[in-house]
Amino acid sequence: MGKVTGFLEFERVEEAYEAKESRKQHFREFIPTLTDEQAKIQGARCMDCGIPFCMSGCPVNNIIPDWNDLVYRHDWKTAIEVLHSTNNFPEFTGRICPAPCEEACVLRINEDAVGIKSIEHAIIDKAWAAGWVTPRPAAHKTGKKVAVVGSGPAGLACAQQLARAGHGVVVFERNDRIGGLLRYGIPDFKLGKWQIDRRMEQMAVEGVSFRTSVHVGNQRPGKGIPDWATGMIAPGKLLAEFDAVVLAGGAEQPRDLPIPGRELNGVHFAMEFLPLQNKRVAGDAGVPDLRATDKHVVVIGGGDTGSDCVGTSNRHGARSITQFELLPMPPDVERNPVWPYWPTRLRTSASHEEGVNRDWSIATKAFVGGEGEMSAKVTALKAVRLEWRDGRMNEIPGSEFTLPADLVLLAMGFVSPVQSVLDAFSVETDARGNAKATTDGLGCYATSVPRIFAAGDMRRGQSLVVWAIREGRQCARAVDGFLMGSSELPR
Repeated sequence: MGKVTGFLEFERVEEAYEAKESRKQHFREFIPTLTDEQAKIQGARCMDCGIPFCMSGCPVNNIIPDWNDLVYRHDWKTAIEVLHSTNNFPEFTGRICPAPCEEACVLRINEDAVGIKSIEHAIIDKAWAAGWVTPRPAAHKTGKKVAVVGSGPAGLACAQQLARAGHGVVVFERNDRIGGLLRYGIPDFKLGKWQIDRRMEQMAVEGVSFRTSVHVGNQRPGKGIPDWATGMIAPGKLLAEFDAVVLAGGAEQPRDLPIPGRELNGVHFAMEFLPLQNKRVAGDAGVPDLRATDKHVVVIGGGDTGSDCVGTSNRHGARSITQFELLPMPPDVERNPVWPYWPTRLRTSASHEEGVNRDWSIATKAFVGGEGEMSAKVTALKAVRLEWRDGRMNEIPGSEFTLPADLVLLAMGFVSPVQSVLDAFSVETDARGNAKATTDGLGCYATSVPRIFAAGDMRRGQSLVVWAIREGRQCARAVDGFLMGSSELPR
């Protein structure tokens, strides 16, 4: 513990954001890392608790007190070694994780939490700049081959761990670039895609091969799911070529809103809208011109995907942006009332701060088209206010209203992985449509089909990037143990 009284002497220091009007003019990251001195002060605030609840709050169980202390002592090189021992991609989590570790921080009971996420961000950025992040190829090859289907954080973490164990690993991705929803889903202003590219370079040297634009399965995914595959590969071919297959795709099946007018032009799933901007930023030509420019935009759904739609629409220059949430407005509380657990509280993102009208307890009843030649185009929506009693929603009589809407984005979450992929492998699913597999004991992460494993959103449903990394790492250990009889990979 670097400074015994640090938590009494220093206040939390937030990372500085670029000014709202300035950052809305571009799609670059706008949150710089802490300075060395700021990071040191944040590290000094860590109390080195007898029970580090921050570690249990973190799904990958980052050894947070240790690297807080190391940053306080300016031992950055050891700090990145400790951080990498539990987390393959801290540059992702240090930018887009909602930081459940901070809600579990003991200081959070009556003070502002230690800035754990900002310290993580600072450690990995310094490590890349100093050249400390280097490939770690296996000393010996096992001769075993593993196919990883899906290149999001679960697939990449699993692939990297398996390659470091000496296995030959091939990652299959349906879209034209590696990264899954990190690449096509999260806006570039939250995560620059060069972060993914340099990890790919490291993994390639470690022995991971990447095959893009290949859909694994017998049937293409449906509406609302990004798909730029130019070829398909049958599950039987993978099983014939590889010793094990890991299904690590995302929970990509979006929740629909089947109400009158759903077929109108201008009503889109969020994942029909967001990936197109990722492709524009990447410099792709011929990207469909689905933009929010000069439009009245309505985002239905109050989560992170909805927030990303708001930030992207602001950068397009939308005329107005409204965001609806079906549930009541959460309480705006300063402390964590359910410490050390994740609280339900009002959360305002950087995208919200850039400009949006947020409204809660709203049910959308119908989409309305225009007249004459514009009849197939959405021009408004009809909605009603709700009253929630005993967990049930009730429409408030006389509260109906109509709102102008030229572009409606459905961001109501994701219900399951792509079912056609699971069906193609004949994998047993749970009640929610996820691949059925346990996470503990002998045979963990193994599906009902021999030699096929599942991890991340494919197994647990829609979740956080940090959970995906955890499951990818644990699944790699399970696969390694299956292939070799035992495994020295960390859990």
